Amino acid sequence: MKWIFLTALILTNTIQYPMQAIAQTQKPTPTKPTSRPVFIPPKLPPNIGTVSGRRTGMGSRDSCSATATQLTALVPSQSAPASKQTSTSEKEVVGGLTTSSRPKFWFYVPYTSSVPSPNSNAQFTLQDNEGNEVYRNQVALPLKPSVINVTLPSNVTLQVDKPYQWFFKIRCTQQAASIPIYVEGSIQRVNLHPNIASQLEAATPQQKAVIYAANGIWFDSINILAQLRSSNEADWQSLLQSVGLSNVSNVPFRTYATGT
Repeated sequence: MKWIFLTALILTNTIQYPMQAIAQTQKPTPTKPTSRPVFIPPKLPPNIGTVSGRRTGMGSRDSCSATATQLTALVPSQSAPASKQTSTSEKEVVGGLTTSSRPKFWFYVPYTSSVPSPNSNAQFTLQDNEGNEVYRNQVALPLKPSVINVTLPSNVTLQVDKPYQWFFKIRCTQQAASIPIYVEGSIQRVNLHPNIASQLEAATPQQKAVIYAANGIWFDSINILAQLRSSNEADWQSLLQSVGLSNVSNVPFRTYATGT
């Protein structure tokens, strides 16, 4: 339940407070960005040290061999000071915002459909703010290490202002006691502030990706750039590099349909 508190606070700081402050001082002048997309992360409140996520999987678990690049969720990650009740110095806050009812989730997967074994499998799970399972499905592993996406089926939609938690796990053996390699984080759907919406109206897809990134709306930005990647590799790389994912910014991706 602690990550629910985080997403609510992040939403307040990224969408409501900055815009209210602008409105109280002067009317903003909408511009059409022409620069590369750079993600501007939300300011973390000082009291979220107990909230955590995991952007990268551990290097080796059970029969899963160590890889040069770990399993990685393509999302922002921020370090937050731990609370007085915890013994660690900081926590990893993983996740982002979206305006879409059915956003795509992106992951770098170092394991393939045949390595380490034909029995390897991946699973994506989405839970609501009460821990109830909203969606779960097996995900086909790629033929070679790649960036893949998970798409929600048509009967699963994110509700506005409701936080969710997602998990992506890879199990390299079918043994019951095996421990999967996994990543996890949060996502929350939000409504756009009118000032942002007005900028998007006349923007090109590339400019929209820049606007979303500059306003802390991660999933919309990366999903637009995924569509543009074949003709605009530089923008895809710019966004990933802006959140410390340079090591996977050049990796090709394969798309798999995981729902109907």
